[in-house]
Amino acid sequence: MNQPEKPAHQETNLNRDKFSYAKSGVNIEQEERAIKALAGKIKYIREGIGKPILTQHYASILDFGYFGIAITTDGVGSKIMICDVIDKYDTIGIDCVAMNVNDIIAVGAEPVAMVDYIAIEKPDERIMAEIAAGLEKGCRIANITLAGGETATLPDMIKGFDLAGTAIGYVEKDRIITGEAIQPGDIIFGIPSSGIHSNGLTLVRKVIEKAGLSYTDRFGNRTIGEEILVPTKIYIEILSILKEFEVHGIAHITGGGLLNLQRLKNVKYVIDEPLPAQKIFSFIQELGNVDEDEMYRTFNMGMGLALILPEDEAEDMKKKVEGKIVGHVEDGEGVFLEDLKL
Repeated sequence: MNQPEKPAHQETNLNRDKFSYAKSGVNIEQEERAIKALAGKIKYIREGIGKPILTQHYASILDFGYFGIAITTDGVGSKIMICDVIDKYDTIGIDCVAMNVNDIIAVGAEPVAMVDYIAIEKPDERIMAEIAAGLEKGCRIANITLAGGETATLPDMIKGFDLAGTAIGYVEKDRIITGEAIQPGDIIFGIPSSGIHSNGLTLVRKVIEKAGLSYTDRFGNRTIGEEILVPTKIYIEILSILKEFEVHGIAHITGGGLLNLQRLKNVKYVIDEPLPAQKIFSFIQELGNVDEDEMYRTFNMGMGLALILPEDEAEDMKKKVEGKIVGHVEDGEGVFLEDLKL
């Protein structure tokens, strides 16, 4: 792979200064505290049809009799800023669909529809058409309907645009997957990502900009920008897996990296044979002198989804979906990458 060379005059500085997500401007712990402050003030809960039966998970689930209606919302973050630099917007809509649909799948639900929200500085027909092309492709992959949306022109607030969505799905209430069934002895089956996906891009951008590189510099058969914009994988194939296997938990590996496993159940997750990470990750790590644990706490590192299931189902799982056993569950708590606690 032909990676762009690091400018010689900045090599020493990069080796001395370690980059981290917090130093780049995104402090996950601070964000969690802010979210708790927000959620702590919102206490009203509807009764009857539509009452929540699952919250604070990848998706929330509302009671609709025999079924639960899963609902979630997410955006694509600062990945959009790279779209702006290389003037390419035709895949970012796939990311928007994926970030929502994968969270719906993570609670065992089948996604059915979503709506989008675009806040834009100045309407641009070409850019909107390219965004729409990605949304359309994402919806086809996920087999969902884009049922509507909203566009807001906000020149005094927005520079460029922001893209987010809200998705819904359904699941029989006795088939909801929360992670509560996870137990010591279960295995962790990792399913590959397609690359960086849509998390950690603030750190990626800071590293590349500090190194004096351009998103149009070559990176193998693509440019750096094109490599970063590879769209988030949509894990729709997992729906058929859920009909055949006893899956105890599903973790969508997004912001927070492997720590996303802790959203399922407070046990000890040991990752002793991680999936190979795509070369873009080692490139960012070396270029920014980023610690190994920081990489696994920020990025998916090659694993976009993790399934937790009984050990005796592991071999059959290998025949059904791309991936491998990356670890196991033990008594205790925390997430361990081999002997390193994240």
